[in-house]
Amino acid sequence: MANILETTDHRPYPLPAGRWRMAQRWSDLLFVHWPVAAEEIARLLPAGLTVDSFDGYAWVGVVPFWMDQVRTRAIGESCIAVPSASEFCELNLRTYVRSSVTGLRGVFFFSLDAASALAVAGARAIFHLPYFLARMQRRIGQDGAIEYDSQRLLTRRNVRFRARYRGLGTVAASSSAGSLEHFLTERYCLFTAHAGRLLVGHIHHLPWPLEAAEAEIELNELPAAHGIALSNRVPVLHFARELHVYIWSLREDQAAAFV
Repeated sequence: MANILETTDHRPYPLPAGRWRMAQRWSDLLFVHWPVAAEEIARLLPAGLTVDSFDGYAWVGVVPFWMDQVRTRAIGESCIAVPSASEFCELNLRTYVRSSVTGLRGVFFFSLDAASALAVAGARAIFHLPYFLARMQRRIGQDGAIEYDSQRLLTRRNVRFRARYRGLGTVAASSSAGSLEHFLTERYCLFTAHAGRLLVGHIHHLPWPLEAAEAEIELNELPAAHGIALSNRVPVLHFARELHVYIWSLREDQAAAFV
């Protein structure tokens, strides 16, 4: 995948210094987004982050997908597959933010559910992200639609998600700057808070191969579990069949951290 790392013209800033830490492939990914009053999301963010808005709203996304080809960089240049965490389903609840320090625009996760205990433990320890273990199933229906079911485990609150979705087959070359699609998907870093510090993790991938999508969201308890009330508006849907992603280690969010 060296050509992916060499393709950077679409990025808003250069690749971060140093070697990437992990590589993954994300597949059958659905973006489900709702506009939410910016002040409602602002109160849930850690210090150092502000809401990144579009059309005057914050945007909250629920994103089911599955990943495989999970690899981590060992000593030197070699990479190894992650045992018992090389393929699993994941489901995240997210919003979009700006750093008050660097101005970088990225993703903030309220939660990430995963069907791998090793992935949950590793992501909590290494990336300080709010991962939760979940029982998850992904099936392909006779019409090719993805039937996705998740239930969080080991928590007092029952947090479930159930949906049926598919892409509609037409892939745009790339979303254009200034569009809602570009705002929601073309993000090249994530933020998390740990021990009183704001941390940033940089990622790299090619532009999202977005398709129009259709979805039936039967059950969605994630937003309410994290203090978010969704509007009654019909959500914005996008689908991507496959994306290869590289992830760098966390570093403190500061002016010179990403070059």
